[in-house]
Amino acid sequence: MARRTKEEALATRNRLLDAAELLFQAQGVSQTTLQQIAQQAGATRGAIYWHFKDKADLFNAMMERVILPLEAGPKAASAIGTDDPLDEIEEGMVHALTLMTTDPQVRRVFDVATHKVEYTHDMASVQQRHLAARNACVVDFEKALRLAARRGHIKLPVPGYVAAQGLHALISGLIQNWLLDPEAFELVATGRRTFRVYLAGLGFVRPAPGAPVENEHETLSV
Repeated sequence: MARRTKEEALATRNRLLDAAELLFQAQGVSQTTLQQIAQQAGATRGAIYWHFKDKADLFNAMMERVILPLEAGPKAASAIGTDDPLDEIEEGMVHALTLMTTDPQVRRVFDVATHKVEYTHDMASVQQRHLAARNACVVDFEKALRLAARRGHIKLPVPGYVAAQGLHALISGLIQNWLLDPEAFELVATGRRTFRVYLAGLGFVRPAPGAPVENEHETLSV
């Protein structure tokens, strides 16, 4: 009986989180009430407070059910086993962008986290989580870019942390713009190509996928 009760509680918790995902995406976080989430999940308002202390706690629990693209990228990169730090960044990025295009739940949660939440006082913990994930990603990028520059005897045209911030902005910006209109461009292919162009601007000469090295500086069509 105790096991069944525990399983039922877990099922209720997951229904609440599923409902929150859908309502947050449809209405925005600030416009969605806990009562609406409970009704959507076929549960009581009391059930929400049994599992979550407030909306921010529920939101963070929703986020923790998935690994977002810019959090998944470094994890995937570390498993590649290559000695080239730029290869690791690129393959991690491709993994992140592929995740966006193939996993509906990841896409939905990322959309909520970037387009449907306001960082009000009540959501301060959500903002801190977002900042921590971004900062960790930027640190990984900076380490990889500095290492690649040393190995290639390249002097970066900007400080390493600036290059890393720009790279993060490039990738996150691509994802956010793709979410606004997924039919506008092919996310993975565009991401790989713009990444190569960005590296070229930093002084790294790398062959474009399937193309000889001399074509690396080919300009993007507008």
